[in-house]
Amino acid sequence: MTTHPSRPTILVGASHGTDNTEGQAVIRELLRRVQAMRPGVPVVEAFVDVQQPSLVDVLAGLPADADVVVVPVLLTVGFHTQVDIAEAVAARPRTTVAAPLGPDSRLSQLLWERFLEAGGSVDDGVVIAIAGSTAAAAVPRFHELREQFNAIGGADALLGYGAALDPRVPAAVELARGGAGAGGGTETHRVSVASYLLTPGFFHDRVTEAGADVVAAPLGVDDRIAEIILERFDAAVLAAAAAAAVAVPV
Repeated sequence: MTTHPSRPTILVGASHGTDNTEGQAVIRELLRRVQAMRPGVPVVEAFVDVQQPSLVDVLAGLPADADVVVVPVLLTVGFHTQVDIAEAVAARPRTTVAAPLGPDSRLSQLLWERFLEAGGSVDDGVVIAIAGSTAAAAVPRFHELREQFNAIGGADALLGYGAALDPRVPAAVELARGGAGAGGGTETHRVSVASYLLTPGFFHDRVTEAGADVVAAPLGVDDRIAEIILERFDAAVLAAAAAAAVAVPV
């Protein structure tokens, strides 16, 4: 992929997609903030599931001579990054993919802030609710997130998953209620959940039904997330330029 000074690289923000209108608004606002922070870069929205336009259709509709970076507006590596996004990017010349948003210490800090805003406390049994992933590479990233979160405020949080991995969120809530934190402990009667989810939608609805006493809002709209999107974009542009320079015959 080569970058032409006359045409800036296009940033395609590829998110999961949701039927939840509040969730849709979160992604739209995050990308609006990205555009405001970097007005010279075209920012385009695309989805890998549920919503339209699909990533495949968006890439097909861009000018053939345009350089493109797809930034997964997703919290971790997983099926959508390894399969859906990877295949769409591979099918279009002059297109590369950036890393997903997490793990990142700023996301862990934001997760902690949402937890406190909801009334969560380190004295509670604490569960970090994660959507889950079938990708083996995601598991150490989830544990890295937990370590970062616990280090911020001295919590002893368990991980609970919406799908693919165990324990599922309801089971993690019951473990936390019995005091089975990462380091054990005495019986606890209140459980608070930190929601490591980007937007309201299907998974967060299931989290609210998992039996916890306090459930924090998803990460939602925050300038730090927009900054991470741009950092992932910049890193991918630099990597692509370096690869192109190596490929040029001397």
